[in-house]
Amino acid sequence: MAAKFDLYAEVTQSIINSIEAGSPAWRKPWTGDTVGAAFPLRSNGEPYSGINVLMLWLAAQSKGYTAAHWFTYKQAKDAGGQVRKGEKSSTVVKYGTFEREDKETGEERRLPYLKAYRVFNAEQIDGLPEEYHAKPVEAAQDLGTKADPMLDEFFAATGADIRTSDEPKAYYMPSEDYIHMPPIETFYNGHAFYSVLAHECCHWTGHKSRLDRFSRFKDKKAYAFEELIAEIGNAMVCARLGLTPDFEQSGAYVKNWLRALNDDKRLIFKAASEAQKAADLLMDAARKEEQREAA
Repeated sequence: MAAKFDLYAEVTQSIINSIEAGSPAWRKPWTGDTVGAAFPLRSNGEPYSGINVLMLWLAAQSKGYTAAHWFTYKQAKDAGGQVRKGEKSSTVVKYGTFEREDKETGEERRLPYLKAYRVFNAEQIDGLPEEYHAKPVEAAQDLGTKADPMLDEFFAATGADIRTSDEPKAYYMPSEDYIHMPPIETFYNGHAFYSVLAHECCHWTGHKSRLDRFSRFKDKKAYAFEELIAEIGNAMVCARLGLTPDFEQSGAYVKNWLRALNDDKRLIFKAASEAQKAADLLMDAARKEEQREAA
């Protein structure tokens, strides 16, 4: 009898392997040499969210895909394409609920479920319209150590209190609700600066006046869990801004991530969900500020 497929274990192990290899899976789409950030999109152009973003970035890295769109077999046919013979699908998940009668009370209870289904990247499908394939763009912008006015404007529009001093540390101070960054001139390049700033801004979203994440996650894994949320959220924000994020972290951080992931294989799913909320909050806050200024 075949062993039962364990989706949580499969995805988590793939991410653990990637971190242990020293190259987090969600970094590769932003190499900037041939295409822009390939944020995973459904066949209708709707962006994926949560754990599905990581799962499809993992597939894109391991198989070398650069196209953003992913299709079920039927969606590919409906779009006029045909999955090439021998192509292997990638796994994504759908969350939902179902009702079940409680045997003791007789009341209907709504229970969550997780269902896996299979998709193919546009590069695995023949006959699709050209719009579904990745288009070459110029190399990723090298910001050097100079500030980028548009990126500065975006982070200012989030409403985060961002302070700079000569202190050579980047951090978020929850007790006083502010972010500290070293001067941009001290960074090797502008990409690294804004990637670190995105990481700290994701921490900032956890304050009680915003997502109130810190009050909900207080167990022994909380530190590693929060760092994982901030790194995944950082990747999501940078992808939307067209940045190449810097995933270089201290060995202590990586060790904490691995320990937390190995202790609880569902943790990566929870972290991806929280990271999506953090990224959405930052993008929405900046968008509202831009609309207010335009008005």
